[in-house]
Amino acid sequence: MLHSPPSNRSKLALFGLNMGTMANPAAMVRVAQEAEAAGYESLWTGEHIVLPEPQAAPSPLPPDVPILDTAVALSWMASATTRVRLGSGIVILPQRQPAVLAKSLVAVDQVSNGRLIFGFGVGYLEPEMTACGTPMADRGQRSDEYLAAMRALWHHDAVSIDGKYVCLKSVTANPKPVNETIPVVVGGHSKAAFRRAIQSAHGWFGFARDLQATKADIEGLRQAANQYDRPSDLGPLEISITPRRRLSPSEPEAFAELGVDRLILQPGHHKSVDDILTYVETYRPVD
Repeated sequence: MLHSPPSNRSKLALFGLNMGTMANPAAMVRVAQEAEAAGYESLWTGEHIVLPEPQAAPSPLPPDVPILDTAVALSWMASATTRVRLGSGIVILPQRQPAVLAKSLVAVDQVSNGRLIFGFGVGYLEPEMTACGTPMADRGQRSDEYLAAMRALWHHDAVSIDGKYVCLKSVTANPKPVNETIPVVVGGHSKAAFRRAIQSAHGWFGFARDLQATKADIEGLRQAANQYDRPSDLGPLEISITPRRRLSPSEPEAFAELGVDRLILQPGHHKSVDDILTYVETYRPVD
């Protein structure tokens, strides 16, 4: 059920194109276009709607780091590129209103001609959850119901749902996704995230993982695959990893040998545009 990449080679992607230096629209376009020309498979945004001030664990960033809205940034990159795929890495799903988010994501999918990958997680930062009016305690169950509602709106008309968190009464949202559906990727390293990926997603995304952590994650996914049924229409589970640190020359192959389909590299949100472009060229995919 877990997919292994061919020829021991993972697809290469870039993370954080809406953050820090790349939150500048001109910088974002320049990096996106250079990455597409260099052969990167996909470009990924990050997300935090708000951050605590002052920064306190587990907050990953200082509050002065600019982060552009995911849908706006992906649409901006879509307008400046033609082939590279565009991923949200990740949308914190329980903080969003599902019908509105479903509509926004279909718009990104439409303007990119079907290049969108929807990555989501359930979140972990309590001050951000509170600011968005989302209880921490039920964020997993809420996310499951939100995803089901979004998919219903993407795939069907006259949708009715009477759930704990979603109430829809014979409503339709158009347009639909370009390629019938939008690929879904689940982020997170918990047993619940592994279960969610197996049951509900086309892929799984592990952030800031080294080889040892990735090996443990993939074993967790295998255990979940043995425990939970996977819908046949989802196909093999695609594994994406953002490495914790700068890669050594041997690590791309080592990640691929573990079964990693996609490496989503971090150039560094704090670096200059020229330094980021040097990084893009240094790690450019091998033909």
